[in-house]
Amino acid sequence: MDFADKVVIITGASSGIGAATAIHFSKLSAKLSLVSRKEKNLKTIALYCEKSKGIAPLSIIADVTCEADVERIVSETVNHFGKIDVLINNAGIVAMGGIANMNMEAFDRVISTNLRAVFHLTSVALPHLIDSKGNVVNVSSACGSRPNTMALAYNASKAALDHFTKCVALELAGKGVRVNSVSPNFVKTNLYKNVGLTEDQLELFVKNMVGKTPLKKPVEGSEVASLIEFLASAKAQSITGANYNIDGGSHLV
Repeated sequence: MDFADKVVIITGASSGIGAATAIHFSKLSAKLSLVSRKEKNLKTIALYCEKSKGIAPLSIIADVTCEADVERIVSETVNHFGKIDVLINNAGIVAMGGIANMNMEAFDRVISTNLRAVFHLTSVALPHLIDSKGNVVNVSSACGSRPNTMALAYNASKAALDHFTKCVALELAGKGVRVNSVSPNFVKTNLYKNVGLTEDQLELFVKNMVGKTPLKKPVEGSEVASLIEFLASAKAQSITGANYNIDGGSHLV
């Protein structure tokens, strides 16, 4: 598919699913607005994207939990490219622990990043998405529908994000704006390293997660990017309020 002349915002674009999605869309000639807190990593991804079709992305160093930064993400994108066609809410964090061993600071941090920031950025970008008859793709998680005891705040934030997607899709359908989400199972990114898992612990975690899926394979970031591409494209013009599992069949067991 061709996204020439389409302006796409991707949050959390410096690593993991966000970086894979940025690279994927760069190959489709999209005009990218890449958002991350990590300047060095973002610069590397932006250079990689530019090499694809010679289109330099707009790199925005910002924290999606900061209200002023969210306003700036939208204003800088519109000032630079003139519009917004697609918003990909990918930025997210995880904190390990359940009700017995998680403090409120960790809980609030996860909810602020994974849910509140999505609400805020979507609302600020909304007038531009209405103008372009654009769409939103939220990156959720298989954990949003499959309870476990490892990461309560993360799971709850993704469950809420799934319902947010449906509610906003219903609200905006009459304005021609589609809203969908994708729910990957485990994708090996820095998300889990950032909570303190060692390489050995991470490998064991991956083995356990993958072993429980019917397809017995990890989900690749490039696969998630391809699904996001489909939902953001005209080929999905009759799809809104949907949550697509990309989880190796884990929702079946």
